[in-house]
Amino acid sequence: MFRFWARRASTPIISGAGHILRLPQISDFPEWKAVREASYNHLQPWEPSWGPDDLTRQAFRLRIERNEHEYSNGSAIPLFIFSKQEGALLGGITIGQIRRGAAQCCMIGYWMGEQYAGQGHMRASLTLVIHHIFERLQLHRIEAACIPDNERSLALLEKAGFQREGALREYLKINGRWRDHVLLSLLASEYKMLKKDNKA
Repeated sequence: MFRFWARRASTPIISGAGHILRLPQISDFPEWKAVREASYNHLQPWEPSWGPDDLTRQAFRLRIERNEHEYSNGSAIPLFIFSKQEGALLGGITIGQIRRGAAQCCMIGYWMGEQYAGQGHMRASLTLVIHHIFERLQLHRIEAACIPDNERSLALLEKAGFQREGALREYLKINGRWRDHVLLSLLASEYKMLKKDNKA
């Protein structure tokens, strides 16, 4: 059901039944810009304020360089989500802040283009990423931080098995102001139990 391979060292791919997740490439710029521009009102309430040059090719190129650096040093795997059938760029999901040693954990974050939201794409992509984190990366814990009034995102995480742990006060500056976040987590042991229940 799940496959992971690399066409080259800087291009990880995670593939499921309906979606392909891979590291962004400079050739993705026109489609990425179009999806982000069209989704501004949908995304901005939940993201840091966009700068005047955020959607420029130069800013995207710097993003690509940063993504490849983070992937090569093992600290993050930033992925774009594509529809396998149409090949359309739908959104993004990042396995970030990967910590080894005693922690063995990571943080995830994601975004979805407005025209593709609410159609199950992020749920399917999150399932792929969770599988990759626990089965391939062999991490112990996944964390996610969510603004309390982002009910859709909270519901998505809880359906995937994440549990609320507590509040992070003024955790991130979102849309121009410091916002409290809910901290959620999923453990490898919980993931194994969910897999058993789904097979039963």
